[in-house]
This record gives sequence, structure tokens and C-alpha cells, in this order.
Amino acid sequence: MISYGFHNPEWLWLLLALPLIAWLKGRIGPDAAIRFSSTAIAREVSKNKKTRAGTWLFMLRLFALTALIIALARPQIGEGHTETDASGIDIVLAVDVSSSMLAFDFTQDETHLITRLDAVREVIQAFIKKRPNDRIGLVAFARYPYLVSPLTLNHEWLEKNVERLQTGIGEDGTAIGSAIGMSVNRLRDLPSKSRVIILLTDGVNNSGKISPIAAAEAATAFNTKIYTIAAGHGGIVPFPRLNSDGKIIQTPWGQPALMRVNIPIDEEVLQEIADMTGGAFYRARDIKQLEAIYNEIDALEKTEVTIRQYASYTELFEIPALIALILVLLEHGLRQLYYRRLP
Repeated sequence: MISYGFHNPEWLWLLLALPLIAWLKGRIGPDAAIRFSSTAIAREVSKNKKTRAGTWLFMLRLFALTALIIALARPQIGEGHTETDASGIDIVLAVDVSSSMLAFDFTQDETHLITRLDAVREVIQAFIKKRPNDRIGLVAFARYPYLVSPLTLNHEWLEKNVERLQTGIGEDGTAIGSAIGMSVNRLRDLPSKSRVIILLTDGVNNSGKISPIAAAEAATAFNTKIYTIAAGHGGIVPFPRLNSDGKIIQTPWGQPALMRVNIPIDEEVLQEIADMTGGAFYRARDIKQLEAIYNEIDALEKTEVTIRQYASYTELFEIPALIALILVLLEHGLRQLYYRRLP
């Protein structure tokens, strides 16, 4: 970054005096090219027409004085750079991708059905954009947890992986404890100001080799905070019919064929996990609530950023000083040679 300035800008106030000097010079009259023993005649002549020689020589002096004042103000050109020190937070986003995330209870417009997972992808991508200085990882889980992305500062790549999240990864189920365990393992060996897991699920732990409470105890041991989010209305919700390949069956009108299913959510366990680790439990029944939850977590887990600015300056006063010297020598030379006064 290039910047320009003056080391002693107070000298520039003298430039305001130059118009006054020019005005006084005009009132008095320029130097005459010929001197007379009687000033009466010269006075009469100066009233009618000013000599061209006196005007040019005076202007040279004025320009020289301007350049000299600028030189005294010490103009400088600086080349600066900025260094940012971010005391970042390491965050793992643990997202449930079991088949229950295909429920349509987050839909706001009946003509445009969106699944729970559609809403979660959109909100998580917005959350990632707000935290450019944090390392963020992504764990997806159904019957088993899967590392989608290790902790990274390459958030553009991370967002693309969020976009690729889909249900049907491996066998169906909900392994909340195993997802927490994998997330803790990704965080525990990294030096960081704070370790955070944001766990989103819409079901009940029914898979995995470790219970959610045991995993939460491990998180506490490694000083890891867990925010838990229960997504969906819970109970009976609209759900798409699936074919043998797990794909949504479409009606002749291009809409998903729907049925009503009961999807319970274990809020008590999620609340206990959050309490044990110093986090918080949230309930999201629609996309607006989900957005508000991630915004609140974003506000709670702030990253400290320190910005240092440096600049190296090069002095430029020699240029106006040299111009002033040249103008003074030019004015003196013209006065002594070309516009020499008669004795």
C-alpha cells in the first residue's frame, strides 16, 4: 500500500502568505527595468503599465519560495503493509445426515419444499463465511461418523464440502456419541484459544460404540465446549416416500410424494451434553430459528483479531529543494544578464 504525506505539515501554513505577498507586490508595483533619478516619473509610468521583466522575475521568486516551503514540510512517500494476528477458535461442525433429515417440516413455501438438510446446508455456509479467521472442520454422521473435512482455513473448499452433504452415507442410524468422539479427536491435539463443537441432530442416539454422555465427558476432559441443536418439530412430520435406492419418489406433477412419520428428538440428552461441557442447547423448529441460533453462537464465540500496520518512508524533500535552487539561480541569472538594470 502506497501513501503520501508530510513529516512537518505545519510548514504548509506559510503557503497562505504567498497570495498576500503577491497582492502587496501588485500594490507596490514590480521592479522597474530602468531606474530614474526622479521617482515621480516612475510612479506615473507604473500606474499605466507594469513592466514584463519585473513580473516574470517576481513570479520566479514566488515559485521558488513555494518549492522551498514544500521542502521544509518534508514530503514523504511511504510503502506500508498490514499484519493480522488472529487468536482463532477451532470449531468442528457435526451434522446429522441420517434419513430423518429428509423431513420437510422446515418448508415455508408449500410450492418449494426444502428438507431439514437443505436448510442446514444453507445456514452452515453462512456461518462459515462469518468466521474467516477460525479453523473449521466438518463431521457428518448417521450410523457412523465420517470426517468430511479436517480443520482448515480454506473456507471456500469447506463450503463446497458442505454443499455436498447428503443423506444415505452408509447405513442409516444416529450415532451422536461417536460423532462427538470423532470431533473431540480432531480438536484435542491442536493448540488453540478455544475448542468448540456445534452438534446438530434431529433424532435419538441409536448407534455407535460410545454413549453421548461418555463422549461429552471426554470433551470436558479436553476443554471442549459443545453447543447442541435439536433440528425439526419432532413428532409427526411430513416425510418423502423413498424407493429401494433411498431416492425420493416424485409425483406426476414433479413434487415429492409425501407421507406422515413420527421422528422423536432426545432433547434431554442434548441439554445434558451442553450443560456438562459449558455450551448451550437450542431448539430449531424452522429455518429462521436455525439462522438465529448460529448467529447467537457466532456472537458468543468471538475471535480476537489484532491488526498491526507498518510503513517505511522515503524522503522527497530534495526534489522541491532542488527546484527552489534552480528557480533562484534562474531568477538571479535573468536579473544579471537578460534583464540587467541600468545604473
